[in-house]
Amino acid sequence: MSDSSPITSLQVHVSLGDRSYDVQVGDGLLDHLGETASLVLNGRTRAAVVTESQVGPLYAERALESLRAAGVDPVLITVPEGEASKALGVVEKVCSPMAAARLYRKSFVVALGGGVIGDLGGFCAAIYQRGIPYLQVPTTVLSQVDSSVGGKTGANLPEAKNMVGCFHQPAAVLADTATLQTLGKREWNEGFAEIIKHACIRDAAMVPHLEKVAERKSHLPELIRRNIAIKARIVEEDEYETKGLRSLLNFGHTLGHAIEAAAGYGGMLHGEAIALGLRAAAWLSTRVAGLAEADARRVEQLLAAFDLPLVLPDRFATDDLLGIAASDKKFEHGKVRFVLLRSLGEAFVSHEVTREH
Repeated sequence: MSDSSPITSLQVHVSLGDRSYDVQVGDGLLDHLGETASLVLNGRTRAAVVTESQVGPLYAERALESLRAAGVDPVLITVPEGEASKALGVVEKVCSPMAAARLYRKSFVVALGGGVIGDLGGFCAAIYQRGIPYLQVPTTVLSQVDSSVGGKTGANLPEAKNMVGCFHQPAAVLADTATLQTLGKREWNEGFAEIIKHACIRDAAMVPHLEKVAERKSHLPELIRRNIAIKARIVEEDEYETKGLRSLLNFGHTLGHAIEAAAGYGGMLHGEAIALGLRAAAWLSTRVAGLAEADARRVEQLLAAFDLPLVLPDRFATDDLLGIAASDKKFEHGKVRFVLLRSLGEAFVSHEVTREH
């Protein structure tokens, strides 16, 4: 039975005018999904719950039950787990069941899962009948602190990651931290690559805290709220990535995405590829931007504390990775944009990085 007790959670407001929304962080929020949908979606009564084959058996029934208790008639759509599902062919396999269930413009989508499902479900919501609302219910560390907030949705092409997509802000985000307890060790650790990224670009004071968190899972809701707030403030200032500020969130991602693509989507976890990109960007910052080597070592040690990879496997050739990076969205006017650090907590976008570096 769905929990009817009042919602107790931490909250971050994302202020974007008529696209504003709240992010709730706390244990047990999944049982309040229907209540949240009723509050923020003006009584819409038809929905698609999009999830994947590992998350669905764990949490889909609770989501469906909560929606039904709030008077919503949901249809469940499950895709295979993994990055391979973030593809245009899978977009059709999500939208077709939505049409078969006769979802219409007054319906909505619930994206229940990690970053792949958040991006996929959000993209399907953005394009179905030219756009319907969606709720993000992220179930991984990585998706709770990063991808569920900010409105970036989309799919991959074989040539590069996230090449097809659009901005479509969620109506609300429910980050139920209790769902993180079912993550495997690798999936738990990979999310901290994005947390370390946030510390590097905006919150140096988080670094010593993370060094303590690496020893045990403590104060998790507050840590997640702190990271969501960093992401929210940047998104508020540069929602559509036109001012350069939102690009700071790509620290470690220029090479990270290239490594992920070269590994074959699903061949390496996103956070593991980003960890390699973070280490490279930190050391590149010592050569180009004046970052102290002691700070670069501290980033490296923090990645190691969460068992994230530090050494690029031999099968990856530098020229191949740079070639992939050149086809990425972060490639402009013949140069790759790198986010670098002047110091921990102070990031900027550089166009001066060359192959020689």
